[in-house]
Amino acid sequence: MPFFNWAGTASMAYWQTVGLLLLSNVFMTFAWYGHLKDLAARPWWIAALVSWSIALFEYLLQVPANRIGYAGGVSLAQLKITQEVLTLAVFVPFSMFFMGQPFKTDYVWAGLCLLGAVYFIFRSA
Repeated sequence: MPFFNWAGTASMAYWQTVGLLLLSNVFMTFAWYGHLKDLAARPWWIAALVSWSIALFEYLLQVPANRIGYAGGVSLAQLKITQEVLTLAVFVPFSMFFMGQPFKTDYVWAGLCLLGAVYFIFRSA
C-alpha cells in the first residue's frame, strides 16, 4: 500500500513515523552533542555513559518509527532522507538555543540541499 493516497496526502503510518523520528532526533542530538556543554569537565567515559543512556530512548523511538514507516509503504531511501531532514530541523534550534551557537546561512543552504534530496526521493511515490 503506498503511503500517499490519490489526493497526495500522507498516510497515518507516515505521520506516525515522522513524529517518532522527530522525537528520536531530539534524544539523539542531546546524546551526541549535549555532553559537549554539560559534561565538558568530566572524563570522556562518563559522557559516554550518559550519552548511551540518552541514546536508549532514541532507539526506543527510532526502531518502531522505521518499522511503522516501512510497513506502511515508505521505502528505505525515503526513511533515510526523512531522518536527515528531521536531523537538521532539530539540530539547528539545538545548536542555537542550547549550545549558544550563532545562526549561519550555511544552515539555509544545507536545508535547500535536503529539500532537493526530498524531491528526488519522493517524486515517484
